[in-house]
Amino acid sequence: MDYVKLINCMRCGMCLPACPTYKETFLETASPRGRVALMRKLSEGDLEVSERLLEYLSLCLDCQACASACPSGVNAGEMVADFRCEQKEGKGLSVMEDLILRRLLPHPDRLETAVAPMRAYQRSGLQKVVRKLGLLKMFPPQFERMEGLLPELPERPLRQTIDEVTPAVGDERGTVGFFLGCVMSLVFSEASRATVRLLSALGYRVITPREQKCCGAPNVLASDRQGLLDAARFNVDLFGGHDVDFIVTDCGGCGAELKKYGHHLDGDSNATVFSTKVRDISQILATHADELQQKLRPLPLAVTYHDPCHIAHCQGIRQEPRRLLKLVPELDFRELPEADACCGSAGTYNIEKPGMSDRVLRRKVENVKSTGAQVLVTSNPGCLIQLKKALAEDNPPVRVMHLTEVLNKSLAGEE
Repeated sequence: MDYVKLINCMRCGMCLPACPTYKETFLETASPRGRVALMRKLSEGDLEVSERLLEYLSLCLDCQACASACPSGVNAGEMVADFRCEQKEGKGLSVMEDLILRRLLPHPDRLETAVAPMRAYQRSGLQKVVRKLGLLKMFPPQFERMEGLLPELPERPLRQTIDEVTPAVGDERGTVGFFLGCVMSLVFSEASRATVRLLSALGYRVITPREQKCCGAPNVLASDRQGLLDAARFNVDLFGGHDVDFIVTDCGGCGAELKKYGHHLDGDSNATVFSTKVRDISQILATHADELQQKLRPLPLAVTYHDPCHIAHCQGIRQEPRRLLKLVPELDFRELPEADACCGSAGTYNIEKPGMSDRVLRRKVENVKSTGAQVLVTSNPGCLIQLKKALAEDNPPVRVMHLTEVLNKSLAGEE
């Protein structure tokens, strides 16, 4: 742990109202300030690592809302993540972690093969039978929860069908590399297909290298620093072989991690160049707002927007998505209360800490319902999965869509 970062905390309490777990418990140990104090005491030798201490720290969602609120720039979530990495380096990966993080995620073909049985489970109708008969009650609670979060999977992953080079429509204004996230390809392929269409419509030639690998964000969640570095090195070298103006992603988690490659691979100039080129899709589209507005057609919907933590807090992107939605003719945009508060997904947090995740989610759902919106827009796969399930159970249900899906429907003149 970096002791200088720990002592930068002034204990002012500005982080408290921003922290989802503190707002639910009002416990100091569940606050960013409390976590920093615990890690400082640990660093100074006044505390020892214990199961209780690890439990306190594990409650952190790593949403980084505290970093946005802190006047001293203290990022408690990042420090907790670094602490976990240090702990993991001494123990190594478990058999299951090694299987997933080292043998599955870095190999897109294997990952797609692993998802195929889940697709068959859904399309065969077996999922409906299993749920109707309550057969999931026979399995551990975590398994039932994971199955409940499983969204409808597309017929084929986008990586298998997308063209590696998509030409610009009309005059070519530049070339961008498209970083296709694992979950976006496997689950939200239509959103990423819409991303490519929008870029092409605005005059960009889009290169989507099929060899690209996971960004490394799951490795961060599992405190696997080496796996993250391996992923960063591979992707930097791959995209470095293409002459692109920007590297665009429509996945908030991927974008946040890709922009840190220069930091992760410290001293590597190619990694620094890579990170400086990374843009969230909203950043690119917003720079061409006037041109895009001329292409958009009416979409009479009441819409609100949830700020994913990885976009608002990690990348500081807040106004661009709102500006883009307000471009759509006849779209009724309604601001969401506590829009940048975490939805409780936080990677695998909603599986590992279901109780706290559901408490945080409930607050988000109530805020969404208060807007009366028909559609909730967001741009991170974890948020999409979490909120789709929660809002589908509402009456009337609120549809959850990716930003590019809404814009593409307007572009195409769809209802």
